[in-house]
Amino acid sequence: MKMNIVGIPLHYGCDRFGVEKGPNKLRENGLIEIFEKNGNEVYDLGNLIVPERPASEKYEEGTHMKWVTPIVKCNEELAEVVYSSHKAGAFPFSVGGDHAMGLGTVAGSSKAFGEDFGVVWIDAHGDINTEESSPSGNIHGMPLASSMGFGSERLKNIFFEGKKVDPSKVFLICQRDLDPGEVDMIKEYNINYWSSADIRERGMDVIMKEVVARMEKVGVNNFHLSFDIDSMDANLVPGTGTPVYDGINVHDTEYMLQQLFKTGKIKAMDFSEYNPGLEYTVTTDNCIKILNAVSRCLAEIK
Repeated sequence: MKMNIVGIPLHYGCDRFGVEKGPNKLRENGLIEIFEKNGNEVYDLGNLIVPERPASEKYEEGTHMKWVTPIVKCNEELAEVVYSSHKAGAFPFSVGGDHAMGLGTVAGSSKAFGEDFGVVWIDAHGDINTEESSPSGNIHGMPLASSMGFGSERLKNIFFEGKKVDPSKVFLICQRDLDPGEVDMIKEYNINYWSSADIRERGMDVIMKEVVARMEKVGVNNFHLSFDIDSMDANLVPGTGTPVYDGINVHDTEYMLQQLFKTGKIKAMDFSEYNPGLEYTVTTDNCIKILNAVSRCLAEIK
């Protein structure tokens, strides 16, 4: 697989330092070599530039949301990189940084594929808060809502005006820490949803058969896969900003990714919320295992 790797050293979305070191720390641990060794054609585009801003500018927009301007600017640039990668026939692999990067990655993929487009969001959280429903004002909890056309005009109009994906074409997997507003949104818009509890009770094999069948039913050929490492159990990834217990294990994560890629419908991927400043050894080891699994999956795509 021809792929473009871009780093997004963004910490404004979670408003917590350390996660911006993720892209370079993964490179130091063989990120590029992991994909090359399985025969993928890899182009490392380096990191986007994310300037440091003074704390006095955190609420400069006068809203509940934090760091709106630098987040929007970064994601406008990221969307262009992702869109251009698609147009060049490359698989965009975006490495964070916090999950606010999903604003730009989804926008770039959406512009490339138009109506024939869906999103698979693997995360302990829904990331479907809006400015009104978010308890924290942290934008890393809002990218999917914005992509579906809800919430702040600044966020939902990144790269091009309006929603990037229809809620009926969104697949939430592994969530187990949802805010009340997110629960309401899932119910109101009947968003496809499989929680970590569903996976524990019924098994990953059963869940993935349902997910793949639903992907076929919605009739979408191009999906953007956005992966937050906190979808795994907190014991496995303590080096992430918002770890949650009762998550999935490494084996189930590898199997889930394998089944998704086997559909031939996954056309881009995000890898987010790795924070080596919080914990390094255990988290890095498990992240490398997942990246190796993705590399194998991409190498098998013709």
